Amino acid sequence: MLDERFALVDCNNFYVSCERVFDPRLEGKPVVVLSNNDGCVIARSNEAKALGVTMGVPYFKVSHLEKESGLIARSSNYPLYGDMSARVMSMIGAFAPRQEIYSIDESFLLVGGIQNFADTAMVLKARVRQSLGLPVCVGIAPSKTLAKLSNCVAKSTKRFGGVFDYSALSKAKQTQLLNAIPISDIWGIGRKLSERLRSMGIITALDLRDSDASDMEKLFSVVMKRTILELRGVACINIENMGEARKQILSSRSFGRSVQTLAELEEAVTLYATKACEKLRRDESLASEVQVYVRTSAYTAERFADSSAIILNTATDDTITLVKSAIEALRKIYQPGHIYQKAGVTLSKVSPRAGRQISLFEHSGHGARSERMMKALDAANAKWGRGTIFLAAEGIEKPWQVKSEFRSPAYTSDWNEIPVVKAR
Repeated sequence: MLDERFALVDCNNFYVSCERVFDPRLEGKPVVVLSNNDGCVIARSNEAKALGVTMGVPYFKVSHLEKESGLIARSSNYPLYGDMSARVMSMIGAFAPRQEIYSIDESFLLVGGIQNFADTAMVLKARVRQSLGLPVCVGIAPSKTLAKLSNCVAKSTKRFGGVFDYSALSKAKQTQLLNAIPISDIWGIGRKLSERLRSMGIITALDLRDSDASDMEKLFSVVMKRTILELRGVACINIENMGEARKQILSSRSFGRSVQTLAELEEAVTLYATKACEKLRRDESLASEVQVYVRTSAYTAERFADSSAIILNTATDDTITLVKSAIEALRKIYQPGHIYQKAGVTLSKVSPRAGRQISLFEHSGHGARSERMMKALDAANAKWGRGTIFLAAEGIEKPWQVKSEFRSPAYTSDWNEIPVVKAR
């Protein structure tokens, strides 16, 4: 059991907010951000929500709102969102001794030793808005589960000014608040679990808090008991250590158009493997297994999906080596005559570079040459933009790439797309 206080800092409508930073004309307008290939809505402004646009709805079903209500669509711009996330997380982390980046737009802070953190949170909120143009809300509570709920209150209730401290409430007010929160809004309680709990008469967060923790552990799991204790203000989930390397790296995309030829699949797999290798090197890790999968659309009469893995003798982060293995795996599973919709590459059996074990069969000096080459490759692409230097096997035209008809510029990660201010 931990005696701590936590703050959850969450960026409001993050993808939409990133778009608005560099295009202020979008402020106050109904805006949605679309998934790969401009398929479904994955982010909505409050104005779009007010129009009845739901999360995950296919865009073609709401595109009529462009003319009727001024709805504006943007294609996903992940380089922009990733860069803005890195900036805001770095700024947030300076306000507390420990930070856990929970997602691209959420960060837990350990604030137990900071007096009147609600005041500090107001400063944090104002600084992020002024420096980055992003709106954030902060929920403060004695447990991470309550901090999550508090953040929702901070977002939904304007009178709190974007900061809500659960601990500042009286016991009676805490009880009243939890009684107003449906069970499905609790962190970690999914749809199926919510249905089961409601069938037992547990409708609100208060009902769950006041249930018998030991009995609920027997009926469900220790995770349920932990959630109940967290709702009681007993911190059971600590801030997780940051910077831990991933155990597996996946890079995949649906194609912008149907793909049938092996040549086009090889281009796509080369690109996906290259991206996975970049992540691998950023983690300072190595991989000794490459898995490739391909599949057709789930809505075709003749469905096809398959995968294959190649195990390397020596763990590596060399793009050329891993791409060769990925292509080898692809050729094992490719079948002509199918119309492919998606492919992906997974790097697994990941280990830290610091603990690298040299193979008995490795050529002398190969590891050092590979390391210098990859450093030069990464440095060039970091300085002049991704894709400055790339493997020719990726192809040049890439007609199969993800469709992004409404994509905004990569304002912060491409020299050719940096915003320009023109004097009148």
